[in-house]
Amino acid sequence: MSVPEPRPGAPAADATTLRLGYGTNGFANHRLDDALAVIADLGYDGVALTLDHDHLDPFAPGLTRRVAAVSRRLESLGLAVVIETGARYLLDPWHKHAPTLLHDDPTRRIEFLRRAVRIGADLGAEAVSFWAGVRPEAVSPQCAWDRLVAGCATVVDAAETAGVTVGFEPEPGMLVQDIADWRRLHAALDSPARFGITLDIGHCRCLEPWPVPQCVAEVADHLVNVQIDDMRRGVHEHLEFGVGEIDFPPVLAALAAAGYQGLVAVELPRDSHAAPAVAARSIEFLRAAALAGRAKDEPPADIPGVPA
Repeated sequence: MSVPEPRPGAPAADATTLRLGYGTNGFANHRLDDALAVIADLGYDGVALTLDHDHLDPFAPGLTRRVAAVSRRLESLGLAVVIETGARYLLDPWHKHAPTLLHDDPTRRIEFLRRAVRIGADLGAEAVSFWAGVRPEAVSPQCAWDRLVAGCATVVDAAETAGVTVGFEPEPGMLVQDIADWRRLHAALDSPARFGITLDIGHCRCLEPWPVPQCVAEVADHLVNVQIDDMRRGVHEHLEFGVGEIDFPPVLAALAAAGYQGLVAVELPRDSHAAPAVAARSIEFLRAAALAGRAKDEPPADIPGVPA
């Protein structure tokens, strides 16, 4: 499948017009207000806000008041927002990401996702992103799948009621780990309009069967959220740009050609120790990659006196 032409009605775009964001899970050592200010000061267009214990905890008291304050802060800084739900120990202090939709009792996960949808609606988020989780050893593959479909249906119902779009992320090692798995889940849910895909560019290099730009093309019609990072084949490790194996100018060009208008948010959750410097290097790298991608696509300039 080739990279598609822009969707009907989409504005003319090239890679330099993509809207760049940065994930707050890469600013875990900052107060949320401070993280948002740094991200805005560096020139990012938006933020991928991971709801976590120190970044808009959805279970702490005074949620309505705190969401309103974050909304005002985002507006004052001119930042768009998507909501991410990958907090590691928010729901269980002993077990990473637990419970998921696949566990025997997913109640707390479902409540978390419902709250994320409501917060997304209140913040005017472009998408709310979530994933399947790793199948517990004691749960059969079929049981895990049935639980996932039922849980996702509940989240989709909440999203439809709130007028929010959700982006389901294939995640290496989880029950839904690639684009083919996402397609199966999308079909099992009867292809709801508000159930799109969150595509992590690094994951594409890690395990998808196609080149990364083709991954973008494969899901262009359902793409509602993009995370971006570098990665190596077969290794699920989010790397700074230029450290892994991805050639970024064609990837950014593919996103532009697909007519994607959402945030392209840097996803470096293990780099909080040097967040401002990493975020500064990241936006410089992506801007340079976008310019390089445009330069490759532009026809050579006419030279006076030389036939075209």
